[in-house]
Amino acid sequence: MSAVTEARDRGAAGAPVLGLTVLYDAECGLCAHLRDWLVRQSQLVPLDLVPAGSAEARRRFPGLDPAATLDEVTVIGDAGQVYQGSRAWIVVLWALREHRPLAHRLSTPAGARLARGAVLAAAKWRGAQWGGRSYRRTDGWSYDRHTGWTHQPPTCDGGSCPTG
Repeated sequence: MSAVTEARDRGAAGAPVLGLTVLYDAECGLCAHLRDWLVRQSQLVPLDLVPAGSAEARRRFPGLDPAATLDEVTVIGDAGQVYQGSRAWIVVLWALREHRPLAHRLSTPAGARLARGAVLAAAKWRGAQWGGRSYRRTDGWSYDRHTGWTHQPPTCDGGSCPTG
C-alpha cells in the first residue's frame, strides 16, 4: 500500500445534502462567469444558482444578511446548512462529479488553507480595481474569456447619468 492514496468518492446517494443553493453576485463579472461554469458541470448534488440580494434570495432565506451574501459567496444546503467563503467553494466542488476528489483534498487542514488562500486571492482580484469596487455589469464592465475585461461606460440617455 502506498503512502499516497486517492480520495475515494463517498457517493451522492448516501449524502445528507440532496440539494444546494448558491447565492452569487449577479452584477460581478467574475461571479457570473463562475455561475456559467457551474451550470456546465456534471452535478452529483443539484445546484440552484440564485442572485444574492435578489427578491428570490430574500424570500427563500429571510434570516441571511443580503449585504453579506453579496460580499462573500454563500451556499445553503437543503436542510438549512450555511457555508460561506472557502467552505462554500469546497461544498460546491463536492457537488460536482469531476471535482469531488478535489473537494475531499481541500477539506483537510492543509487543503483548507489552500482553499482559503484561493478565495482571498479571488476576492482581492475582484475588489482591488477602481477604489476597491468590484467590476459590475451595471457600471459598464463585461468579461469575455478570449479578450478579458472591457468597459463601456453607461450613457446618459433620458437626461440622467449614473453617479459614482
